[in-house]
Amino acid sequence: MICGDNSHMYKYEQGNVAQFGGIHSCQLPNEPDGTFSIDDLKSHIRTDDIHYPITKLVCVENTHNRCGGRVLPLKWLDELAEVCKQHEISIHMDGARLFNATIASGIPVSRIVRDMSSVSICLSKGLGAPAGSVIVGSKSFIEQARRMRKALGGGIRQNGILTAAGLYILDNMITRLQEDHDNAQLIAKLVNSKVEKLARIDTERLDTNILVLHVTNGCGIVDFCSRLAAVEENEIVTLGKGISVKCFPWSNTSARLVTHFDISKEMAELAAQKICFVAQETARSKTTS
Repeated sequence: MICGDNSHMYKYEQGNVAQFGGIHSCQLPNEPDGTFSIDDLKSHIRTDDIHYPITKLVCVENTHNRCGGRVLPLKWLDELAEVCKQHEISIHMDGARLFNATIASGIPVSRIVRDMSSVSICLSKGLGAPAGSVIVGSKSFIEQARRMRKALGGGIRQNGILTAAGLYILDNMITRLQEDHDNAQLIAKLVNSKVEKLARIDTERLDTNILVLHVTNGCGIVDFCSRLAAVEENEIVTLGKGISVKCFPWSNTSARLVTHFDISKEMAELAAQKICFVAQETARSKTTS
């Protein structure tokens, strides 16, 4: 299979396609928008040569987590589909945040996944279900997936309560994802307007609800994230209340924050206040030290 080098299934799943599927994977460099070069893809497709594994699958991720919640362009998906069709290669979409993509782009899910052979969807994350994911594909594909799930110990008995929550989510929670996107934009706007030289969010790459906060004030990113989560007396005096912002390091100089169902507009504003406060505070401490 071929996937991006920043894809979730490559970076975070223990190489399980090899562990459990016996599948060899080839990684192409992801572009900042979550895509990869179609020409690069063509040059890496391997056919029935005795020396090579045969390329049978391409995997994409929409929205793209490591690229900051980017929505894959529909034009690129169409170009990808055309190449894969020519070579009889299936496409799987890791759509853990697929509904964020449809809300952000205004393109129906049915159109986004039109050329996919299979799609996975997460019902928790931004949608807010307590647990649950769904895999979508042809009838024969799902029958095989259910057998493999059983063999791997993935079956859940008496799961009606979780199923009910998932059905409610699909009926009621999709359109409200726009609120999460709006709150992410609000945080970015407030932070950039007040402390852009110390910490900033690239709004041109902010498509959905994942914010990548670039810390440029010289503070180490682990310390910066720890300070955001902590509540100290001086901030209560300055801000009027204690605010804890939970995030984690994304690179040596950036942190990842995600807005979701439990974050209101007021909480987003408070989060921005805390980020600005910590950016200024840690910049001062670096100066004095």
